[in-house]
Amino acid sequence: NNTQYTLSGTRFFDVTDKVKSIAIRRGKNRQLDTYDAGLANVVFINNDRTFDPEYPDSPYAGQIIPRRAVRISSEGEIIFTGTVDDWNLSYDPSGYSEASAACSDGFSLFRNQTLSAGTATPQLPGARVQTVLDNPSVNWPTDKRDIETGTIQLGADVIAENTNALDYLRSVSNSEFGDLFISKTGDLVFRDRNLVTNPNFVTFADDGTGIAYQQMQVVYGSELLYNEVSLTNYANVTATATDVASIEQYGVFTLTETGLLTQNSSDLVNLALIQASKFSQPEYRFESVTLILDKYDSATQRTLLDLEIGDIVNVKFTPNGIPPAITKFAQIIRIDHDVSPTAHVLSFGFSTVEKNPWTLSDPAFGRLSAGNILTF
Repeated sequence: NNTQYTLSGTRFFDVTDKVKSIAIRRGKNRQLDTYDAGLANVVFINNDRTFDPEYPDSPYAGQIIPRRAVRISSEGEIIFTGTVDDWNLSYDPSGYSEASAACSDGFSLFRNQTLSAGTATPQLPGARVQTVLDNPSVNWPTDKRDIETGTIQLGADVIAENTNALDYLRSVSNSEFGDLFISKTGDLVFRDRNLVTNPNFVTFADDGTGIAYQQMQVVYGSELLYNEVSLTNYANVTATATDVASIEQYGVFTLTETGLLTQNSSDLVNLALIQASKFSQPEYRFESVTLILDKYDSATQRTLLDLEIGDIVNVKFTPNGIPPAITKFAQIIRIDHDVSPTAHVLSFGFSTVEKNPWTLSDPAFGRLSAGNILTF
């Protein structure tokens, strides 16, 4: 019969009415890059000192501090989950002031965590990720994990004292040629190399056959051209694959990776062959599409906001409106939001999904005539 008290967990407060702008950056720019921490910057109007850490009459007095949890949503869809790293305050003599919350997702925690020395147990990549997350120095919540099994065997590598947790998790992901990132809902996500298409995949199109976009960026060049691939594992076993036809046409472009945790030399050879085939030609890539979210109805907005890093979409582009249209499947590798009082601008960055392992019955990767390759 007294006041209610929160005994545990995070209690969120809706501060939308104080927000001036939001900028969110999640993902990476190219397929061979690694995912880094997702970032968000929220600017609040702070004329009444609500977000002033030195103001005792603030309704959040004592809580305007680093490491407070942040969740950003639009149309009921969560688009960012993380914590505040810094509060930045600006004041104008006129009495107008702003408070900016610089935020990042869970990768910023892994960057500051280290592993104890030891020898790993041979296991699949998904199990290795789970082992790292269970490490007492990491202790990542079990309900914040979305981890696939993986396809290759990792070996009994020696983990040195004070090995950075994020660096090691990336080594696991690179060994699989998979993806490792923090989702918009704050889960640690590990995806293996085998891409899967949702049969109801979203189509972006400029011809009325999909969701219209306001801007398209295309790149075509050698930034991901590699026709000689050299991979070395933790036991100093090296596998090399080359594409002779590509070398004859473009010269030698070498991709070198070391410290992979792959146990079997056959898996190392197969991965080198996959990469040499996948990256042996210059890439024509739909780099990004930009959409003004406010232009769409609520259902379409929710469809767009529901998309996540790793999702496969179909993109149609008719340059200057001159047929024929160019149609490609693409994987989302970057999601940016810029929210102001006048507009919510949403941008998706892509990697091409040509020359991916053939997948039985998949609508995108189940066709050998579409540039897919037989897996090993």
